[in-house]
Amino acid sequence: MKLHSFPLLFSGLAFVIDVECAVIGQQILSYGSNYRYSLEGLDSALQDDVNFIWSSLEQRLGTQGLKKVIENYETSVCPITSSFPTDIKSDSDSVETISLESLPEYQLRLHTKKRSNPLSLGVDTVKQYTGYFDINDDDKHLFYWFFESRNDPATDPVILWLNGGPGCSSMTGCLFELGPASLNGTTLTPIHNPYSWNNNASVIFLEQPVGVGYSYSTRSSVSSTKVAARDVYSFLELFFTKFRQFVNNDFHIAGESYAGHYIPNIAKEILDRKNKSYELTSIMIGNGITDPLIQYGWYGPMACNASLSGYKQILSDSDCMKIDEMYSRCKRLISACYRTLSTVTCLPANLYCERILEPFEETGLNVYDIRGPCETQDGNCYLGMDYIDRYMNLPEVKDALGAEVDSYSGCDDDVFRQFILTGDETKPFQQYVAQVLDAGLPVLIYAGDKDYICNWLGNLAWTEALEWEESISYQKAEFKKWYTEIEGLPAGEVKTNGRLTFARVYDAGHMVPHDQPQVALDMVNRWITGDISYNR
Repeated sequence: MKLHSFPLLFSGLAFVIDVECAVIGQQILSYGSNYRYSLEGLDSALQDDVNFIWSSLEQRLGTQGLKKVIENYETSVCPITSSFPTDIKSDSDSVETISLESLPEYQLRLHTKKRSNPLSLGVDTVKQYTGYFDINDDDKHLFYWFFESRNDPATDPVILWLNGGPGCSSMTGCLFELGPASLNGTTLTPIHNPYSWNNNASVIFLEQPVGVGYSYSTRSSVSSTKVAARDVYSFLELFFTKFRQFVNNDFHIAGESYAGHYIPNIAKEILDRKNKSYELTSIMIGNGITDPLIQYGWYGPMACNASLSGYKQILSDSDCMKIDEMYSRCKRLISACYRTLSTVTCLPANLYCERILEPFEETGLNVYDIRGPCETQDGNCYLGMDYIDRYMNLPEVKDALGAEVDSYSGCDDDVFRQFILTGDETKPFQQYVAQVLDAGLPVLIYAGDKDYICNWLGNLAWTEALEWEESISYQKAEFKKWYTEIEGLPAGEVKTNGRLTFARVYDAGHMVPHDQPQVALDMVNRWITGDISYNR
């Protein structure tokens, strides 16, 4: 479960040349090794910071080594290293295919009972469907699992859920957080989740971008949020074509972590389309990475300022000073990325700024929950993530879900590296949140207050800095206590102007629905029924 936690790329700069497949970015490729040409227009301080990173790369690799890296990837299309389908059953008796003349390069496949039977797994008793969304020209295939509402599917809202990474499966949400069941670690059997978000909504779990989980391609990859957003828009168009009974229901997009990139860009794609069959109702982002320029600046306070974080100081004073010093240069580098949006500036920003995480990671604490240690050696930090990998690789599970791959991995390293090496992580996406708000749609930004990697302080800070038509009224809004509607439990604090809402969730880490399932269900149920201020 990488979510947004990256390896310390800068501390091992040779990593760049060790990666056998990565699209460095067309800007770099067109400049060749003379990347400095692309820095014209930046002030001298920013040029110095960007050159510092590239010069460090040159020192490690040598001029010819750096040139070789660039040239090697100039025309590369990354081979997919995950297993490919060996026996895809696509006859008319086992798969229903949905296509549109307006989207000739896409199709949606819905598995029939002859192809798969997800109900047999006992994850839930509701109607549920699995299948693949195909991008034919690129031979890309995205897996989805759709659960109807436990309440009233005919009128209840529809929610699309996306996990982050980049490169991590939405089955984490389905089987570890907000989905109908969790897993017994010994027997790998489903355990009913009474707090599933499909209690009062129909939920789609989509594995995207391609290469994640059961999703696959034999020749293509995705290395940017922008491309992924176009694919998701088309998936939704075909989904609502098939499930026309839900077209007039409210439709929300929710997710966490790197979905703080995905969701704003998907929302922009939807809003920009004039002739679509469905309408967006709202977006919900949990512990997301959306505005890196601001959010990187709050790693220091979260680890070092107990009065601000609401938790004890975690790092030594010397480490706290080190973080502050690093953020000064990090801020300038991300500023250059924001101005140019080019890989030449955004990749160096990512390489350098990830060093800010180093002091915290050296403590051995869980970067997703500062209250305890990381439980695993692979950086996922949760044993429950291993249960999902084991479960999704069971032959009977793959058969029941109609999987078209030989193996499943919860987080794909190739997808992760492709995104990082195009500089996607340090690019801004908060402007698309402003577009959603200015379109009159409500936005919920929620954050567990014990997460470090996408902490609540940074998320609050970027929402308060966001410029949109009603930003002043949001900035002036005060926090109020938030209690669950049924039990009256203290859940957190809410700040809202009636359109933009920020919710701090007490005693939850990166994955709020896992840590506080009852509170998370209260939060989403009230949101989708229109209580966007949590006043009831």
